[in-house]
Amino acid sequence: MIIREIEEGDLAAVTAIYGHHVLTGFGSFEQTAPTVEDMTRRVAAVRALGLPWRVAEVGDEVLGYAYASAFRPRPGYRFTVEDSVYVAPHAAGRGAGRALLTSVIDTCEAMGLRQMLAVIGDSGNAASIGLHRSLGFEQTGLARSVGFKHGRWVDIVTMQRALGAGDGAPPASGGLRLGEP
Repeated sequence: MIIREIEEGDLAAVTAIYGHHVLTGFGSFEQTAPTVEDMTRRVAAVRALGLPWRVAEVGDEVLGYAYASAFRPRPGYRFTVEDSVYVAPHAAGRGAGRALLTSVIDTCEAMGLRQMLAVIGDSGNAASIGLHRSLGFEQTGLARSVGFKHGRWVDIVTMQRALGAGDGAPPASGGLRLGEP
């Protein structure tokens, strides 16, 4: 398995993976699968901040992807990111999610970022909660019934892990370039 930065040729596979999760699961609260053009814009927004968007590839097949995005748009949050991880259904349990998220964490630490949050759709999402816990995330919150999808109310679980020195020392870099909306 190769973990690498996303390329234009990966967009159809990434869109299909995410579309499956949008239409069948609770990991995203979107209800309509995005288009390749939508995903192209999302990738560009992540890259504009200098953040990683990685894919896991075996042979010529993209098994999954993960990326970090700005947690909030205000400058005070410039050292905090949120991760997202999605794996193709047939690739679940093969280590792609762990490899992807580890790569994203390592890159964000190297950038001098200090906190990473995961906002996990569905408190019953044992795979995502377990993956994050195994990589040092701790649950920091549970918001009950904040989403409605597939005919039922859905919780979100918030998990967090420190990056690098976390809050143990002042940051050495300027963080993400975020502005006031």
